[in-house]
Amino acid sequence: MRHKYHLTISIAVFFTSGLWGLYWIPQRALENGGLTGGWGTVSQYAIPLIVLTPWMIWKFLKGKSTGLNLPMIGLFFGGGIACYANSFLLTDVMRVFILFYLMPVWTTIFEMIFFKQQPKWQRGVSLFLALLGLWIVFGKNGNLPFPVNVGDWLALLGGFLCAIGAIKLEEARSEDITSLMYSFFFYGLLVTLFTSLIFSDAFGAFPEFASLVSMLPFLLILSLVFFIPSNIIILWSPSKIGAGLFSILVLSEIIFGTISAAFFANEPFGWRETVGGLLMLIAGFSEIILTKNKN
Repeated sequence: MRHKYHLTISIAVFFTSGLWGLYWIPQRALENGGLTGGWGTVSQYAIPLIVLTPWMIWKFLKGKSTGLNLPMIGLFFGGGIACYANSFLLTDVMRVFILFYLMPVWTTIFEMIFFKQQPKWQRGVSLFLALLGLWIVFGKNGNLPFPVNVGDWLALLGGFLCAIGAIKLEEARSEDITSLMYSFFFYGLLVTLFTSLIFSDAFGAFPEFASLVSMLPFLLILSLVFFIPSNIIILWSPSKIGAGLFSILVLSEIIFGTISAAFFANEPFGWRETVGGLLMLIAGFSEIILTKNKN
């Protein structure tokens, strides 16, 4: 049965994901401020974890779920976002988008495997438009970029993990948002630490303490004003609108990211980006419109 606020939730996901298209900017700012090695990402997971821990202790004492019992959600979705965040530090912005946002393909495949759902024609239309838009933007000379460095592989892995995480979130309908958030930050932090250590040669050395202190106000604002609120919507929505539609709506991030990269990173923005962005925009809403009378 479709959620009564299906359209509202879908629009919220679309625009929240669009804001994530600007996320590469603070990531690069943290790196330029001395937080190399992906330690800016580590900090963004650690700060919300510290903020949420007193509440989780209270829930634990009351015998309620804390989210530590949901490792698959945190490891897959939290870990996927961590890979995505760190990939911006190691490869081009556009390569991150194309490789990470193969996610709708993975999600549709996983829905078929785990939920035995055969994709409806509406999904086929939206998926076709989304992939066509991606091809137009990135398929210059008839080819799409394949992973060639650590950042590329992290972006690809991030999309794969988030697709599985979205499926697990769709299954976790009975869990409250604070438990989902704690799982996301706790287990996501473990993945972030692991990737920062295992790819230390690519990321660089551990940052100096003075750099961490100087960037702390920015980290607090980024974590508390953006990272936590946006992830509340992102983590809550797959169980309400479905993992497949969710994975298509988050393609809005490419539109915002492509435009911002053109302005601030001197990356190209021409007819390909314009037409491809419009197709991805249409893809994001086509499934909603085509199924508005269903259920």
